[in-house]
Amino acid sequence: MLAVHFDEPGGPENLHLKQVAKPSPGDGEVLLKVAASALNRADLLQRQGQYAPPPGASSILGLEAAGHVTELGPGCQGNWKPGDPAMALLPGGGQAQYVTVPEGLLMPIPAGLSLLQAATIPEAWLTAFQLLHFVGNVQAGDSVLIHAGASGVGTAAIQLARMAGALPLVTAGSQHKLQTAAKLGATAGFNYKEEDFSEAILKFTKGAGVNLILDCIGGSYWEKNVNCLALDGRWVLYGLMGGANISGPLFSKLVFKRGSLITSLLRSRDKKYKQMLVKAFTEQVLPHFFSEGPQRLLPVLDRIFPLTEIQDAHAYMESNRNVGKIVLELPQ
Repeated sequence: MLAVHFDEPGGPENLHLKQVAKPSPGDGEVLLKVAASALNRADLLQRQGQYAPPPGASSILGLEAAGHVTELGPGCQGNWKPGDPAMALLPGGGQAQYVTVPEGLLMPIPAGLSLLQAATIPEAWLTAFQLLHFVGNVQAGDSVLIHAGASGVGTAAIQLARMAGALPLVTAGSQHKLQTAAKLGATAGFNYKEEDFSEAILKFTKGAGVNLILDCIGGSYWEKNVNCLALDGRWVLYGLMGGANISGPLFSKLVFKRGSLITSLLRSRDKKYKQMLVKAFTEQVLPHFFSEGPQRLLPVLDRIFPLTEIQDAHAYMESNRNVGKIVLELPQ
């Protein structure tokens, strides 16, 4: 089968397609023929040599995929059959023509969505769902600050926060991205390139600050984050796009706010946790992709690249121009 490959860490120019052995499903696994996968920041970090896959996971890039079940391994419970369309959360391996998946990490594709749209859901939406509910303990009436509000996780988190009865506030780097966030339900948006978002948020919340922060930036935002955190607020750190180092009195400022700093990664969680997350998401959230009306959830697909243009896809994500997800279409 064809798969995305790089011989050594580096820039997008190191990526190419390579013929590799097609995997076989093990106990409790299914083989998925991949129609589409989506690009994530983790793929860029892995390509750069900064984010190794978890032990036992495929070294091929790709944390999510959509396609059709083609083979069942021994010990499967009978929930899936060959030919079924499905989407999957993966620790790696999605950017190839076939990938093996524990059957508990497969989800049905909502009616009316294409396989390309479905590929935008697993990693981004499960991350956002986990951050809000499993980690951040979002409550109705909470104000939630979502950094990178026009990203895949950001566009999902806006909608899920709304569904939970919370008030999503976002940061983004352009007016177009803020307008997209507003259309998805963001209560307010702040252009971090043009204003101090922490001061703007304090003004917007009349000095109260935000109850929950979903932060994929890290180091460069620490002071502004703690500045606009409400008393007893929760700050969930799940990425380090703004660096890992800080310089200053983070702890004293956080203690003064009685704030909680919580870190979270989804990729390195064990299979049992991921299956629990997928089950909860499938029961509580997936039906809202099917339904019509104000509670309907919408995947946001920015751009589709054929897998042969994998270098261009990585360069496009690195340019930070995308609004929503970047999808890779696999050769069939």
